Amino acid sequence: MATPDPARRSSPTEITSAESSFPDLTRIAPEERDRVWFRTYFRGEGTPQLTLRAVLMGGILGALMSVSNLYTTLKLGWAFGVAITACVLSYALWNAFVAAGLARTRMTLLENNCMQSTASAAGYSTGGTMATAVGALLLISGDAGRLGWLPVGLWVLFTALLGVFLAIPMKRQMINHDQLPFPSGIAAAETLRSLYAQGRESVLKARALILSLAVGVVSALFRSFGYIPEQLFFNQTVAQIRGQTLTGKTLGMWFEPSLLLIAAGMIVGMRVSSWMLVGATINYLVLAPQMAGLSDWSEPGKSFFGHLEASLGDGGIVKGVKLTRWSLWLGTSILVASGLTSFAVGYRTILRAIRGMRGGATGPASAEDEAMEAIEVPTRWLVLGGVPITLGLVLLCWLAFGIAPWLGLLSVVLSFVLALVACRATGETDTTPIGAMGKITQFVYAVLAPANTSVNLITAGVTAGAAGSSADLLTDLKSGYLLGAHPRKQFLAQFYGVFFGTLAVVPAWYILVPNQAALEAFNSPATSMWYAVAQALSRGIETIPSSARLAIVVGGLVGVALSLLEALTPERIRRWVPSAMGLGLSFVVPFANSLSFFIGALLAVVWTRVHRSSANRYIIPVASGAVAGESLASAAYAILAALGIAGGH
Repeated sequence: MATPDPARRSSPTEITSAESSFPDLTRIAPEERDRVWFRTYFRGEGTPQLTLRAVLMGGILGALMSVSNLYTTLKLGWAFGVAITACVLSYALWNAFVAAGLARTRMTLLENNCMQSTASAAGYSTGGTMATAVGALLLISGDAGRLGWLPVGLWVLFTALLGVFLAIPMKRQMINHDQLPFPSGIAAAETLRSLYAQGRESVLKARALILSLAVGVVSALFRSFGYIPEQLFFNQTVAQIRGQTLTGKTLGMWFEPSLLLIAAGMIVGMRVSSWMLVGATINYLVLAPQMAGLSDWSEPGKSFFGHLEASLGDGGIVKGVKLTRWSLWLGTSILVASGLTSFAVGYRTILRAIRGMRGGATGPASAEDEAMEAIEVPTRWLVLGGVPITLGLVLLCWLAFGIAPWLGLLSVVLSFVLALVACRATGETDTTPIGAMGKITQFVYAVLAPANTSVNLITAGVTAGAAGSSADLLTDLKSGYLLGAHPRKQFLAQFYGVFFGTLAVVPAWYILVPNQAALEAFNSPATSMWYAVAQALSRGIETIPSSARLAIVVGGLVGVALSLLEALTPERIRRWVPSAMGLGLSFVVPFANSLSFFIGALLAVVWTRVHRSSANRYIIPVASGAVAGESLASAAYAILAALGIAGGH
């Protein structure tokens, strides 16, 4: 690929045809890559980047997206990337501000890049830990043992900030030196370039995302006010067991008319979504009748029909069963085993990550070297920021959660090690193994502090949250690297973003989930998985039904087998290998999620076959807008209802 001439740089808000592609720096000797980047890409100190309006716009959009991701994590078990949605929204909003006379100039490309960094840190680095570790702890401890907002807020803040500072050494090694692709980072940079290329396609993409966002908002409001039914049940008889009729409704089979679920399937794709539907069909139509036909399990305070927790009416009539309370053991086992196996199979990635941090000898610094050093984030910032954050986390874990200081310190050390691997995996494959990161820590602390769920969950939340935050922020730093942004200014944008996200997501958590019953009503797959692992490691598996123990073994074998099969299968036919992610999730999420995900993926496939060019252009903007719109509107309505401002229907 051609290298753009630095003398022909475009204006801050336009992109020339010479800059429409990125040169391949991997073909340049590693020791020369920083100089070539500095001479060719870096846009200098004069281009507006870290401006007040960029930080405020990114902070506001990121705060909204943090609430959106909290809602989607509770609802789907997924948090979605923020960068591209924030870029398109910011671009469109500033164009509208200029057209309306509310602003004199449009935001420059590099301002939008800093805005994206702020939004990503706010929207992605804070919400996930709330619905996983904190949510699982609420399920275990109940309302009486619920944590207060101050320790939770500080924990979320410190964990996200730890991820920001851990990204400092990773960026230089993995982006500057190793030139790892970070595919989502390239996609975000390409999106920004296309928006500022002044082409018709950029306008159409922006319009598509905003229109679908508006449709998502309207859809959510129609459902909230009762104009669209929230659930359409399948009332067909599934089985007759011991004089009881089990219908689809009894088992929890329904279709949910939700754009959020369908759009999520469009993003996730056919392989994962189709295996979600396969697994859900097996779970509800095959395994459920089998488990209901066993002799009733007994557990204090709960009613069972067979080995399925059930709600019983007069005369012992089964009104409904909580199938996923049983099947989550099977699904979690598949997901954990496949994640850890994939983690182990990728040992080369782990070794490269460790070798990459050794560094090398450097010669005398030239004036150009000093200029390059002046724009990079200095390593001493890792110490200046990392030490107080570590002390804060250790003290917080000790005083608020009863975790011994040495165990809290160990969680920070593990965060660095696992962030190293998570960032490398994200850079190479665009997949962040957050599940595996958390489970490794849970297993370690099950040995060091057995039967202590607080230690197990909070420490795992630190490592998973910090590792995931680092990987996501490196994706943004990759975008900035390709666009010639100032690395130090981009780091500061990420640092500021964490505060916006924390201020938004912590109150949203306490309003959306006022008590344990509200959390259980979400039936959150992410929360359920963390809860299941913590329970099994702390209480012992003898506390769950014997059939669920067998399901754990079977799920583990299936997860290992599928991961090995995927690793050994040639890439050209890998899409036909059953998806461990899809299969595992199908046993954790409600039937409606699997069905709607499949519908969304099928729509994307049909669209692609009918008109490939428009599908490639619009599927992601349309789906991203629908996810953001419906999740934001649904979360906003739920918050207003909890505050007594909006009524039910």
